[in-house]
Amino acid sequence: MSAGVTVGSLVGLREEAPRLNFEVLAGGAGLDRRIATSFLQTIGLALAGIDEGLRSGHALIFGESEGRYLDGLAAEGRTDVLARLLARDLPCIVVTGDLDPPAELIAAGDEAAVPVLRTALPTAVAMARLTTVLEEQLAPRDVRHGVLVDVLGLGVLVTGESGIGKSECALDLVVRGHRLVADDAVEVRCMGGTVIVGRSPEFTRHHMEIRGLGIVNVTDLFGVAATRASKRIELVVRLERWEPGREYDRLGLESATTDILDVSLPLVIIPVATARNLAMLVEVAARNHLLRTRGRHAARLLASRLERRLEALGDRQPDPEGGES
Repeated sequence: MSAGVTVGSLVGLREEAPRLNFEVLAGGAGLDRRIATSFLQTIGLALAGIDEGLRSGHALIFGESEGRYLDGLAAEGRTDVLARLLARDLPCIVVTGDLDPPAELIAAGDEAAVPVLRTALPTAVAMARLTTVLEEQLAPRDVRHGVLVDVLGLGVLVTGESGIGKSECALDLVVRGHRLVADDAVEVRCMGGTVIVGRSPEFTRHHMEIRGLGIVNVTDLFGVAATRASKRIELVVRLERWEPGREYDRLGLESATTDILDVSLPLVIIPVATARNLAMLVEVAARNHLLRTRGRHAARLLASRLERRLEALGDRQPDPEGGES
């Protein structure tokens, strides 16, 4: 199966694009055509015969200017222009502003099986919203095992081996006033090549599995403010079982990272041992990360102060008579 988003699935999107409300005017037989990119094309120059710039896989926008141009042509001229245009490998044509396209466009769309869609939105608004929806649908994606929580507005992905306490940690964070995004399976998408967004699979959204309690609905237990549908991931916390004798980072001077969909994200490793309050540690890790993004790196500031103090002591030369100079 070729990559991209089918026109039919785009027409059917109501949750992601409720205000596009596409109407299929023609070319219904081609709804399986695929849009391969979020970059849209306008067809003004192509109607005038300059169509070398048209790219396959790009949706075309038909607005008021294109409509006026076609209205100025004779019926035979419109037919020829549109037949040549739709002979290209195009996924669909989007008519904006609730315009009534010429009958020749409807006929050409049906003949070439190229869907002609219509939305009531003005051209600029339709292009912006359609671009956003396509970026979402075409974004590289994966599923990660872990728990995603919104802590103080920061998306924190908690990972670790099965049974280490990720869900219990997330539940404790919810009790502390933070918000659950996803438990166990986190759907991740890379937006714009630099931003990782996580969400819960629709079927299990707002649910958690707690050993000993079973499945619980966080919204029912704590209210709608305790959950959210999606969140940008900005910090990864990995829970690891405590190993006696292993060296752990004591100062936090070095910054670790991990990759998700080829995007590097800050990583904090927290050893799990008896009586450690994981939720509190994850919350502190989130607070500490927020401070670091504002230039307040506690470990480095303390190390800098200590270095200055040692330099000052080194500059104090001993006095020949037993004192200090």
